Amino acid sequence: MLKELLTPEIVQLIRERQWTDMREALVIWPPAEVAGLIESIDEPTRVLLLRFLPRQYGAQVFSELAAGRQNDLLKELTNHEVRGLLADLSPDDRAALIDEMPAEATRRLFGLLSPEDLDETRQILGYPEGSVGRVMTPNFVDISAGMTVEEALAHIRERGVESETVNMVYVVDEAGKLIDEISLRHLILAPPEKTVESVMDGSVVSLTGYSDQEEAVAVIKKYNYLALPVVDSAGVLIGIVTIDDLMDVAEAEVTEDFQKLGAVSLQADGDGPIESIREAAVSVLFRGRVVWLVLLVFVNIFSGLGMSFFTETISSAVALVFFLPLLIGSGGNAGSQSATLLVRALAVGNVKMGDVWRMLVKEIWVALMLGLTMAAAVAGLAFYRGGWRVGAVVAVSMVLIVTTSSLVGLLLPFALRRLGRDPAAASAPLVTSIVDISGILIYFSIASSVI
Repeated sequence: MLKELLTPEIVQLIRERQWTDMREALVIWPPAEVAGLIESIDEPTRVLLLRFLPRQYGAQVFSELAAGRQNDLLKELTNHEVRGLLADLSPDDRAALIDEMPAEATRRLFGLLSPEDLDETRQILGYPEGSVGRVMTPNFVDISAGMTVEEALAHIRERGVESETVNMVYVVDEAGKLIDEISLRHLILAPPEKTVESVMDGSVVSLTGYSDQEEAVAVIKKYNYLALPVVDSAGVLIGIVTIDDLMDVAEAEVTEDFQKLGAVSLQADGDGPIESIREAAVSVLFRGRVVWLVLLVFVNIFSGLGMSFFTETISSAVALVFFLPLLIGSGGNAGSQSATLLVRALAVGNVKMGDVWRMLVKEIWVALMLGLTMAAAVAGLAFYRGGWRVGAVVAVSMVLIVTTSSLVGLLLPFALRRLGRDPAAASAPLVTSIVDISGILIYFSIASSVI
């Protein structure tokens, strides 16, 4: 990687003030690589490096940085430098930057925007959080159906410089309403004298600014597009959303789901949003984990309460205690597996709410097979340690606990989705705590009946 190859050389060039050599060494690399280099060097050096990059290239590098690092650099740049940087950022990157900054930094950035950029940014930020409007860009190329192919290509050459992408061009009517979309390849291969209307096929997929970003990710994945047009309520084309921005959305969603599955919630700190645990302060990591853990402490109190009802049973067969962690752990593992598989399936759309009964029947069979297999694995040891009664209790308990736990892991995400909550909140610690309580009750209820 670039930061491993060039970090010492770039630092040396900066110290020797060899700005021309430094620029020539960096601009041949993708902006994301240079952003990684900036992340790896000390703060004074990274500010100097950003200052002496070509303006538009520097803006592309800046947009690839984590929000916390962007905020640090903005504090070191002058108002004149920040004003130029904002002007060179794409509209969606500019809006995302302002949206992610702390309040004090946001006020400063708003004050440095040109009137045109300010109106554009406010329009994007006016859409709800999590909507397509928040990640769209108004920089696109549109053409009219009455143009010839030759005229359309000339128009693309003239207007395409400012566009986010020209892989797709959009056909609009006189009122700006979206009619169709045509790939640039299709236009290039068409005879120059033909009209745009003659090469249209009428198949266009669009979203509104209020569409959910997750919906956009699903659509762009389904149709293998590089960009999707965004229209208003009247069908007027107002922007496009590109695959690179939607990949960031997908990554953020996956990160959030994994955090929820682990009962972790990393929220923004005073200095800006958290991009990774490497950037997170100790206080943020503590806050993100302590709430769930404390809540689950009180949930787990019921496990001890459940055991208190079976003190006589435990006294009569102490060997039962030896197998308690094994049974509860097995149930927790089975429930966590089931919850993880279903949360993922719900997230990608492989399973719908209407599939609950079909999935339930299938999970019962799978859970019974898993329970019987695990019971067979542990029955011999239980018989050896406590005799046939303990062996029978452990074997039957294993089947019932694994089955119950698997069903809890399956049904909890469905229930949360039905209640309008994120199924990822069916976290592994939450499932495990519920399984602990039910497992203890199942185990010692059976033991009380047999022993």
